[in-house]
Amino acid sequence: MKKVEDINVFISHRDSKCDECNEKLGKGAWITLNGDKGALCLACGDLDHLVFLPSGDAALTRRARKHSVLSAVVLQWSRSRKRYERQGLIVEKQGLEKAEEECLADEDIRARKRERAAVIREEMDVKYVAKFEESIKEFFPSCPQGREKEIAEHACLKYSGRVGRSTAAKDLDEDAVRLAVIAHIRHAETEYDNLLAGGYSRKNARAEIEKTIFKVVNKWEKGK
Repeated sequence: MKKVEDINVFISHRDSKCDECNEKLGKGAWITLNGDKGALCLACGDLDHLVFLPSGDAALTRRARKHSVLSAVVLQWSRSRKRYERQGLIVEKQGLEKAEEECLADEDIRARKRERAAVIREEMDVKYVAKFEESIKEFFPSCPQGREKEIAEHACLKYSGRVGRSTAAKDLDEDAVRLAVIAHIRHAETEYDNLLAGGYSRKNARAEIEKTIFKVVNKWEKGK
């Protein structure tokens, strides 16, 4: 599908709050604007599964965007220049990895992956992630093996808007864990990203995949 227009993500320069989940995001939060919904955190905007690629390497940026079904431009307000300036993109992890393979020698690829892995380790509370994994196994016993780790690590990163960073999630509330699992299913098990990239509104795209999500959730809950 041909991309209709860029999706923009803004790094806020004032205290922010998500107009959908009402989570207080503070300053420097990454938000997107969604019509009547107003400002949304990346989780509510369904963009939190994307990874950040800073500006600076034109070839890598071009290829990462080409290999990502869904991507967004990251913008930040410059007080001195009084305009929004591009900071980079958020792209799909597999798209970035494929772009790196095309741009870098093997050793450079390994070095970049080590750097990203170090950042992820630094931003995770290992014990909390382990507890989150256990909660996923408890509430979704038929979740495919290994997925609980992927979901927990993603949900618990310290980026603004991650489902696992909410107050309810820190208490391992079942509804919060369910939201994290559904967010994963939405991007990994449905055509949602393709629909957004093809110009569907968030509301219409969600309506299209609602039945698929329901089926997968029911399947993963079997055994409870």
